[in-house]
Amino acid sequence: MSGESGRRPDARTAAVPAGLLAVFAHPDDEALLAGGLLARHAATGARTAVVTATWAPSSPRAGELADSLAALGVREPPRMLGHADHRVPASAPGRSRWCDVPLDEAVGSLVAHIRAVRPETVVTHDAYGQLTGHPDHRHTHRTVMLAVTAAGLGHLYPEAGEPWQPRVVRLATHPHSAVAELGELLGQVGKSALSVPDAHVTDTVDVRPWSGPKWAAILAHRSQAEGERALPAILSRLPEETRNRLLGTEYYTRVTLGPAVP
Repeated sequence: MSGESGRRPDARTAAVPAGLLAVFAHPDDEALLAGGLLARHAATGARTAVVTATWAPSSPRAGELADSLAALGVREPPRMLGHADHRVPASAPGRSRWCDVPLDEAVGSLVAHIRAVRPETVVTHDAYGQLTGHPDHRHTHRTVMLAVTAAGLGHLYPEAGEPWQPRVVRLATHPHSAVAELGELLGQVGKSALSVPDAHVTDTVDVRPWSGPKWAAILAHRSQAEGERALPAILSRLPEETRNRLLGTEYYTRVTLGPAVP
């Protein structure tokens, strides 16, 4: 099968708005890192879906994830790969940790979701793993960057469906100039704050019009918002004005993909 099958009509002539697939490591990443973008996209009526790599679909956090997506206006149910969190083996009893999954297997699982959703844009973690550099975040980034190319090649993972080549990957990130305040808050609970040079940021998105849905989605992750060290808990202790300032802008590095290759 040639790569030609993986192409699709130009977005300008498509009958519906271009679809978006977000792929993140943990429940709550979708709300914290791209909640405004997801809410904005879902509001257009475009297909919007989220893949989460860790935690079992039977765990309490699966219900929190479903509530988060509902708050963002995402109509599709969560797509959970069901692997264990790097630091919480009990998150998926009997399953391997996501960061230990062989790369070929991990890529194949994401290719299946990309071909099923057929998005124009895929959103995921940057190479550094955002702020804390979590191993699951970095593994998700590596896997997505391979999967978006593999999804357009018919001879790879033929059992995963018809080829489909996304046009763009947006890597959620944090520039040096915008991380000082958030880094100080994380430092107070013993966490690091990784950021990238401002030149790495290609898309700065004002998501203040969607601050209500975004905050509701973050709060939907109740197990995190009621703790001490998790970012939702840290944010919930802040004055509303400060919180809105920290959450009102999202930053991305845009990677444009070429057409599928035969």
